[in-house]
Amino acid sequence: MHGWDFGEDAVKIRSQWMLRLLGKLIAFSCRVLFLTVRKELIVIHPGTSPYEDCKDEKFLYCIWHDNILGPSFCGRSVKMAALTSLHGDGAFVATMLECVGITPIRGSSSRGGAAAVRTMMEAARDMDVTITTDGPRGPRRQVKEGIVYLASQTGRPIVPVAISASRAWHVRGRWTDLLVPKPFSKVWLLAGDLIFVPSGLSRNEMKDYRDEVQVAMDKLNVHVHELAGGSSSRFAITSKAVAPSFGPSRRVA
Repeated sequence: MHGWDFGEDAVKIRSQWMLRLLGKLIAFSCRVLFLTVRKELIVIHPGTSPYEDCKDEKFLYCIWHDNILGPSFCGRSVKMAALTSLHGDGAFVATMLECVGITPIRGSSSRGGAAAVRTMMEAARDMDVTITTDGPRGPRRQVKEGIVYLASQTGRPIVPVAISASRAWHVRGRWTDLLVPKPFSKVWLLAGDLIFVPSGLSRNEMKDYRDEVQVAMDKLNVHVHELAGGSSSRFAITSKAVAPSFGPSRRVA
């Protein structure tokens, strides 16, 4: 299982209160930045917007590590949990999540993994859960089996999510980058088709569903980059709706 992490060596500050202060400062800066950004959410399956408080079902949102800012600051999620690491930078990431109303769950595949999985399974009973499936150390944009396992154990469908911007900085890290939209740019968030994973899967079957999620994420990213670049896409034919605290939202008919 993999969570939000900026790299094991990214933050060397050992003081917990300094880390929390840093998290609050970064969250405030991102909020100000995203106030200048135009935002558009496009969903394929009705009711999968994380910013709606009237959903009848809970979901597992699958995103890439380099896209973590978009879902966090484009709107305020309703009853959302997310995994973040137990490494040094996990404290300020957890503070950032709390500032935008997301419940942080500390742990990763290398530290506190079993406890984190149990906590996420409990959280999935009445909350949405977001997982950066290619973290915490990559390879970049490669789906891991953790989200498939969680889906098989909880019965929650997976929602692939892709993000792009008309203009953005790409902040380089050790194994991936971080997409930061430039002021007054436009951001698109795409939520794809639901992926249902049955329980009791064998190892080979788990890999098959991992491959299905990988294909879905890759295709969705192609579409969102077409939108950001102004190219035509099948998402161009949509019906209009409004997502609370987000702005214009579209749903594929």
